[in-house]
Amino acid sequence: MLHSSNWAPGLSPEEMQRAREGTCEKLVEAGGFVCRKGESVDCWLGVVDGLAKMSSDWVTGKTASFTRIASGGWFGEGSILKNEPRRYDVIALRDTRVACMRRDTFMWLLDNSIGFNRFIITLLNERLGQFIGMIESERLLDTDSRVARSVAGLFHPVLYPGTDRYLAISQEEIGLLAGVSRQRVNRSLKVLEDAGFITIEYGGVTVLDLDGLRNFAG
Repeated sequence: MLHSSNWAPGLSPEEMQRAREGTCEKLVEAGGFVCRKGESVDCWLGVVDGLAKMSSDWVTGKTASFTRIASGGWFGEGSILKNEPRRYDVIALRDTRVACMRRDTFMWLLDNSIGFNRFIITLLNERLGQFIGMIESERLLDTDSRVARSVAGLFHPVLYPGTDRYLAISQEEIGLLAGVSRQRVNRSLKVLEDAGFITIEYGGVTVLDLDGLRNFAG
């Protein structure tokens, strides 16, 4: 998984060896926590195989769902750099193998590898763009467009390189990403299906026209 990661081509053989030595793997069963909000950050995490959801539960009982992380996706670099407790939960949606790169290995690569440094800068920039886009969607777009952008946002070559065209995702989860009710998501998905962008299937959706979703304006 390390050799196939987006950041691997920028590493020298010595740097890759350091990355291998400082990384272990764990299996998280479906429904289990990959990491929890409030815990100390001792590693950078990547999904080797499986699917996980990043979210945050509030004392009011509300849940904010940020994104889903498929095979090849790495996360947690912001918490490492700020040296603060995690601000979200990551839950395995199915049995998921997770790579855990130790914090000291991550910091060594950041200090010594230009290629790794550039990847982290790109990763942070892409994350910033993603969240600016989420704010823009919430404030400027109608509901159908917000649902379309929320689904399209799960297909990102840098942040989520392993996402399949079939998304095993519930309408409730799409609603949490878009900030709308499950019932309203159902109506929006039918609009998008009628437009030829997706097909609605049991337990998820298949994306037929990703560019159409990204540019949809209801």
